[in-house]
Amino acid sequence: MQPFKQHKGVVAPLERANVDTDAIIPKQFLKSIKRTGFGDNLFDEWRYLDHGEPGQDCSQRPRNPDFVLNQERYQSASVLLTGRNFGCGSSREHAPWALKDFGFRALIAPSYANIFYNNCFKNGLLPVELPEETVGRLFREVEAQPGYELLVDLPAQSVTTPSGEVIPFAIDSFRRQMLEEGLDEIGLTLQHAEAIRAYEERRRREAPWLFRS
Repeated sequence: MQPFKQHKGVVAPLERANVDTDAIIPKQFLKSIKRTGFGDNLFDEWRYLDHGEPGQDCSQRPRNPDFVLNQERYQSASVLLTGRNFGCGSSREHAPWALKDFGFRALIAPSYANIFYNNCFKNGLLPVELPEETVGRLFREVEAQPGYELLVDLPAQSVTTPSGEVIPFAIDSFRRQMLEEGLDEIGLTLQHAEAIRAYEERRRREAPWLFRS
């Protein structure tokens, strides 16, 4: 998993509350578990004017010109600014996969659904929580300034605006460390592989009857 330290990127504003995981990546695209290839279908029902299916050539599909990610000024966006309770609904891990595959590295919202929030950290995506009034102000600044960028600094736990304003955010120290080091639970466990092997060998000597086939 790619470590996260700092990221500076163009901000795309999705000013909606209660965006659920079926809107983030609709159910028909959940057949793969490869973690990649979902970016073209992120927000599929909002980005396109037709019904999407797996394997479809999205470059030929009619796009909704009113949807934020189809607007020219947000084509290079890698920070998503959105409303409260983002990622509610089902617990599908495909939602952060799709956001990451599209090119987003950080999310900013007043709050997230709990399972989605946890899944973000497992997939190298940083979900930043800021007060609702701060998020509202950022929406206004993004709208007023094309090419608006934010610097998200995980070690410093801060977001810096183009004007130089530094906005702090809170995050669990263990989650921060895991993301900074690019580790999920499996990666963390593998750091102790030698100790695990030593334990298994000792148990095999002490209780060989447990290992008989």
